[in-house]
Amino acid sequence: MSVGVQRLRDEPDRIRQGALDKREDPALVDRAIEVDTRRRRLQAESDALKAERNAASKQVGDAVRGGAAANGPEVAALKARSSAAGARINEIDAELAAAEQQLGDLLLRIPNPPDPDVPVGGEEANVTVRTWGENASRMVTEADGTTWERKPHWEIGEALDIIDNARGAKITGSGFPVYKGVGSRLQRSLISWFLDVHTTEHGFTEVWPPAVVNTASARGTGQIPDKEDQMYIVTRDELYLVPTAEVPVTNLHRDEILEADQLPIRYCAYTPCFRREAGAAGKDTRGILRVHQFDKVEMVLFERPEASEAALEWMTARAEILLQRLGLPYRKLLMSTGEMGFVQRKKYDLEVWAPAVERWLEVSSCSNFGDYQARRMQIRYRPEKGARPELVHTLNGSGLALPRVVAAIIEQYQQPDGSVAVPSVLRPYLGTDRIGPATGA
Repeated sequence: MSVGVQRLRDEPDRIRQGALDKREDPALVDRAIEVDTRRRRLQAESDALKAERNAASKQVGDAVRGGAAANGPEVAALKARSSAAGARINEIDAELAAAEQQLGDLLLRIPNPPDPDVPVGGEEANVTVRTWGENASRMVTEADGTTWERKPHWEIGEALDIIDNARGAKITGSGFPVYKGVGSRLQRSLISWFLDVHTTEHGFTEVWPPAVVNTASARGTGQIPDKEDQMYIVTRDELYLVPTAEVPVTNLHRDEILEADQLPIRYCAYTPCFRREAGAAGKDTRGILRVHQFDKVEMVLFERPEASEAALEWMTARAEILLQRLGLPYRKLLMSTGEMGFVQRKKYDLEVWAPAVERWLEVSSCSNFGDYQARRMQIRYRPEKGARPELVHTLNGSGLALPRVVAAIIEQYQQPDGSVAVPSVLRPYLGTDRIGPATGA
């Protein structure tokens, strides 16, 4: 269950409107309410019959102790009544089990209602919260008056021999790039630097999780039943390649009760990520803007409910710090209901400016799920010692996703001679301040 049965009963209109705003089917809400009503009626009938059966059984004992014959008509009538109640209870329990299964399936398909401050609509309704840095132009004018034109990242990557999409396609298929030479080192440098900043400065605990998960884990974070067509499945073993580290890391505490002093829990993790990108044929096919395998560092937070709203702002700011230190102009967007995912309550996107293609590129999504995922995974905490467990709030955010960061670095820092200057924060990791034909080999 995700939205929760009690919330379904208390806030049907909000949950129905939330589904509409997210462009999901609101009829699922009405069907879930109908099934819940039938389930409650069946439960009440079953409870009444069980009480009747218990009463008949007690009357049989009382009658026998009172002198009635064990095989006499009075006792036989009471036994028949108890037997009939038992038979009906068995029928009801079967119906009840089916209703509970149906209700659970329906609740899994009802989206998390968005926060009230989330704008309603599609891409046009996204709100730019702020921008940072000055967007560079595709045409560059030097101090001496000469001009030159920035080339897109795929041309520079090929010329420097640091990105090889053609051989990646030969090995696996389209959308599986090969990084070579300093291109490979750039990947490692970014991953190491991201993790170092998160762990040494921001207090995250690093996790190195599996790159495949089971069905329970995929269901827990909301990948299924919703995004099955976006995931690669290892069918023989019923495992899924992770689309993001969010899935294995959030499941670390599935079916656990945490103590209050353990919160907040803040993890960061690097994983390769695998996404089929079903339905995205023809979009961003050049370069590394839309690929099926990519690297990403993820932030995952477990918070008290009253702290999750502030935690979303804090986590998003950690991702922004990375972009600022890389010197990449970016904007922070509050995403609309139609641009949010199925499970998010509120989401920010961070997009960097790529001057050669003159486009904003998403490099981070930071989301608050409220208790939606925690209910699926039964991740709870005790507000105080001896208190009844309550659901935690979960959050996650990219910190950061590599392909578009790499594309933006190449385009932002490219030089007139076709080389690429290395952002200062990466130079100790990369071992050079410039990527040129010699270093790219």
